[in-house]
Amino acid sequence: MSQVTMIQALLHAGQRLAEALREENEALARLDLSRAAGLAGAKLQASDAFAAAYGAATRTESTAQGELRAAAEQLATRLRDLTDENRRLLEHAIALQSRVIETIAGAALPASRPATYAAMGQRAMPWQTPSLALAARA
Repeated sequence: MSQVTMIQALLHAGQRLAEALREENEALARLDLSRAAGLAGAKLQASDAFAAAYGAATRTESTAQGELRAAAEQLATRLRDLTDENRRLLEHAIALQSRVIETIAGAALPASRPATYAAMGQRAMPWQTPSLALAARA
């Protein structure tokens, strides 16, 4: 495979990765987390293909020249920007889901232990099952 073909393959793989990142970013920005999760496989495949194309181009010492170089530089900038946005959106989604889980857990905890009150309006100590001792003769 020629150097030009290797660079073209790398650019194609990079464009597929950029598209996968763009789609996931759009879903994350809309907080459509189920759609974003569904796109994870495509992003992983595109990322693997890009890594393989990059590895092949590096092993053969292929370098982009002329128009291919300009295209590669533009793609590198685009991938960096999309990756930065993806990281920010994923961190936001994870933080949001953590707050939702904490809220649900906090709401469920009092429901699992209904409040009881003792004299003077103080909260009663939780009731514990008394200890039992059994003895049997045969």
